[in-house]
Amino acid sequence: MANPLKGEVFKLYKNLLYLGREYPKGAAYFRERLKSAFMKNKDVTDPEQIQKLVARGDFVIKELEALYFLRKYRAIKKRYYDPEK
Repeated sequence: MANPLKGEVFKLYKNLLYLGREYPKGAAYFRERLKSAFMKNKDVTDPEQIQKLVARGDFVIKELEALYFLRKYRAIKKRYYDPEK
């Protein structure tokens, strides 16, 4: 893996690992899937391909954040609004 991109990949992994703590199926499930995804692509050396994979990881981060926001919104709505209406 190229040195300039190694930092980006490591940062992406750490961010995803941090976000995975609150994953609905559990942190252990998320960690296993994350590790397998990164191990599957460990032999990629083309900088352009690595950038595409990092961009996909950033997309996954945004999706996880949206998932967590929606879960919090639903909890608040359930708490303050009458479910019969």
